[in-house]
Amino acid sequence: MAAERELADLVLAERLPAWRVREAVAATLPDGYHLVELGDVWLGAPPLAGAVAGADYRVTLLSHADPGPEILHEAADALLAEASLPRVREKGGRDVVYDLRPLVAGIEILDGPPTSLRIRVRFDPERGSGRPEEVLGALAERLGRPVGAGNTVRERLLLADDLAEHIAEERHPGRSPGPHPRPVPNGTAV
Repeated sequence: MAAERELADLVLAERLPAWRVREAVAATLPDGYHLVELGDVWLGAPPLAGAVAGADYRVTLLSHADPGPEILHEAADALLAEASLPRVREKGGRDVVYDLRPLVAGIEILDGPPTSLRIRVRFDPERGSGRPEEVLGALAERLGRPVGAGNTVRERLLLADDLAEHIAEERHPGRSPGPHPRPVPNGTAV
């Protein structure tokens, strides 16, 4: 799966100025990759992997399996209004029943063509991770017809603070910038 705005922990053996670290990292990135932001983190802070609480995915639908934005809006609203979304996932060679609803934080329909969805999922240490293909499956069941993904891109990982900001925005619209990345001076989003 393609990914944008990925996060990474770098542990240095000695403290260096940010500009030296930036130059060293930028010089070793593969073609097409760009360093967007670099910052110090307290050594006692939890590892990045433990701080990730969710992700945003952009799913572009196949044209022959695209019911259209209006129908998708209705289905997404109905799905998000549900208290529970029982699903079955294979795990360790057996089927496991779980509730997808607590793992879905939002669904946004992006007009096309082709139509795309931005799906925000949560990661939970006990329940597992929300998956965009499971959200598409739940939408397809609601619609009674297949909804096929042509391309899926993980747009960004969300830290606990990012997800808390999203929840606050849902409860109090207009008080926070929402799920979209903030622009930085060079025009790149982080």
